[in-house]
This record gives sequence, structure tokens and C-alpha cells, in this order.
Amino acid sequence: MLDLVVIDGLAKGIVCRNLVTGEIEKYSAQAVLLCTGGYSNVYFLSTNAMNCNTTAIWRAHKKGAAFANACYTQIHPTCLPLHGESQSKLTLMSESLRNDGRIWVPKKKGDTRKANDIPEEERDYYLEKKYPSFGNLSPRDISSRSAKEVCDEGRGAEGGDAVYLDFSDAIKRLGQHLIEERYGNLFDVYKTITGENPYNVPMKIYPAPHYTMGGLWVDYNLMSTIPGLFILGEANFSDHGANRLGASALMQGLADGYFVAPYTVGNYLAGDKPEKANIDHSEFNNTQKEVEDNIKKLLSINGKKTVDEIHKKLGRIMWNKVGMARNEKKLKEGIIEIKELREEFKKDVKVVGQNEDINQTLERAGRVADYLELGELMAVDALHRNESCGGHFREEYQFEDGEAKRDDANYSYVAAWEYESPGKWNLNKEPLQFENVKLATRSYK
Repeated sequence: MLDLVVIDGLAKGIVCRNLVTGEIEKYSAQAVLLCTGGYSNVYFLSTNAMNCNTTAIWRAHKKGAAFANACYTQIHPTCLPLHGESQSKLTLMSESLRNDGRIWVPKKKGDTRKANDIPEEERDYYLEKKYPSFGNLSPRDISSRSAKEVCDEGRGAEGGDAVYLDFSDAIKRLGQHLIEERYGNLFDVYKTITGENPYNVPMKIYPAPHYTMGGLWVDYNLMSTIPGLFILGEANFSDHGANRLGASALMQGLADGYFVAPYTVGNYLAGDKPEKANIDHSEFNNTQKEVEDNIKKLLSINGKKTVDEIHKKLGRIMWNKVGMARNEKKLKEGIIEIKELREEFKKDVKVVGQNEDINQTLERAGRVADYLELGELMAVDALHRNESCGGHFREEYQFEDGEAKRDDANYSYVAAWEYESPGKWNLNKEPLQFENVKLATRSYK
């Protein structure tokens, strides 16, 4: 899908590119449902499949659908570290591993020894020390930030960006057979990918972008700010807020797909009785022309930079400045750098091949163009929210012990952004009202 068709303010269909022939196709409908997943690939490397992208919801956003809470993302603590510059995605290991695995790094900076060569007294079980109540089961945002902190200090496993997840104590206590029963398939996956046997040496893990809690704004019926456009699953913002856990794609997908949409879409069709528009309608033709012009423009730039080069640059900006821990200085720098990168993309990207064929470079170029706008909105959203809450951590807003400092008086709202032009949005605030549960601050100490 490359664009949404809106007629008289109502969603009436979509325009797509045939991935095999390059033909632009138009589809008319009484209602449009987008169930296209999240946007973690804005970071270039994430646990999401490479085909997961933001184009469907981003093009709908540019047609008038509000985008909510863009900065709320989950950085998952239990992923395999990066093993090469040409890697296209990261592998998620189950959170269950933290039930029995102990997380540690060397106490000494620049220690490149193998894990089994580092004696017990020279190991720093940093989560157990910082959060004695929860230890290795500390919430995901805390575990991820803490892992990045120790690696940034130069204390990563073998000097790299990774921490150890060690099962040696659990194997001694419970026996290898029980650990095999609990995690055998995960240990096999790890051994297949890394070549190391986690029964004999500790696993290496590192945080990675995973789930996105932001997305297109929807009402109680899962309808966006464009009537007739429904957003389901991770593509919407609805269920999880800033949640420290991050969220659950399974819960959101099942709830929206099985239990909500069949009733709310049905009510819309029965109540409003929307009619299908003819695909020869001027709005379908205008949207088709916009899509075709955009494809021609991408193919005509003929610069020197590959799409992946620019995507990797964006990913580094996002990871370092709009990642797990944000601050005003880095966010402002990130916004400027993303704007500059967007201009570089427009002038110097090289999209090889042609439209009338299978062309994955062209597909990726369209996605990266969207990421270059979405990344800026994520930074803008994070910059305007002067507090720390769950998955959004601003370094200026924390207590002395490192716990998040929320500002419920001023920021207890959904930030629903209305698109105006590239780099410019209007902020709409939807107040959050808690009738059955009282707002409270939790401490994981």
C-alpha cells in the first residue's frame, strides 16, 4: 500500500504497487482497516522483520489521521548483539531466560577476557546491585538502559556492546536437565546463530528496538480521525501508553482483531451505510498520480548513496539521540541531523532498477523516505514531553536514585499530532482520566 484515498473526508480505498509488475492498482471499499504492525525499523536494526514498515500508517497520517505518542517505544533487553555491519535485523531471545540467567559484566573497563576467564570477584552483577528486589527481573526499560550504560562505560562483554546472561549458577542449583526442559529450544537457537554453547559459556545479549506503543490515534471503536479508517494492532496507539514493559503485540492483535473490529466496523457499516466510490473517481486518479510521480522522482535522483547507507545513518541518529535515554540537547541535535539527512536523501540517493519489475530497492526507498519524517516526529514528541514515564526516559527528569520522575499534573494526556508539512505538526492533547485506578508511582528498588 502506497497511499490512502479520502473522498469528502471519508476513507474510501487505497492505492498499491504490484510488487511483481510495478503496476499501480486502485481498490475501493466502504471502510479501510490498516493492520500493518509497528515502526521499530526506523532504528534500522530491530527485532522486526525487514518488511515491517510504517508506510501504510504514515501515508494515512499525511492524509489527515493523527499520530499519537510517537516517542513511546520498547527497547527489549534480551536480544542477540550485532555481529556485523551488513546485518539486516536483530534476533529476540525470550524474556523467560531472565528467570534463571544472571546478568553481569566485568568490573574493570576494557576487560577483553573470555567470560570463563573472569573470576567471580571481578564480575559486576549490576542489576542485582542496583535493584535488589527485582534483580535480573527488573522491568525492560531499566534493564535495557542499564545494559547500555555499562557498555558505554567500556565494560561490555569482551570489550563490545553486550552483557552476559549466565546460567552456570542455575545449572549447578537445578541441574542441566531442568534448564534443558525450560529453555532447550532457545539454547539451540543461540548456539545455531552464535556458534557458542550457552550450557558451557554465558550468553551475550544486548538491547534492541522491539515494540512500538505509539501509532495512529484511534477512538474507542478503533476508528482514526478519518471516518471510515480503522487501525488495528500495533499500528494504532491504543492499549499500552508508555508502559515500562513495552506492550504486547499478541494481546493488541488478538483483542482488536477478534473482539473489537467485528463489532465496531459492523456498526459503522450498518449505521453510516457508506457507499463504495468508483475507482475512476477524481480522488482515486489524483492519488494514483501522486504515487506515480513519487516513484518517478525516487528513480530519477540517481545519486551516490544507497538506500541502506542513508537508513543506517538514520538508525544511528535514532539509537544515540532518540533511543532509550533522551535529553534536550541530543533531541535537538537529532532533529537537525534528521532534517539534514532528509535533504541528503532527496539529492543523493541512488535507486537502481526500474518500476516495471520486482524492485526491492525502490520499495525500501519509499519506506526510508517515510522513516526520515517519522524519526523527526519521534524526536519532537520526546522533546515536548518534559518528564520520564515508562518507555520514555528523559535524563533531566529522574530522581537521585535513577527512578523516572513523572509529571502527572502537566503531561497526563495523549499527544496526538496532526500533520501539516514535512517537519511541521500541530499538537492535540487528549486528557487521560483515571476513574477506576488511581495514578501512583512505583519503585523497583
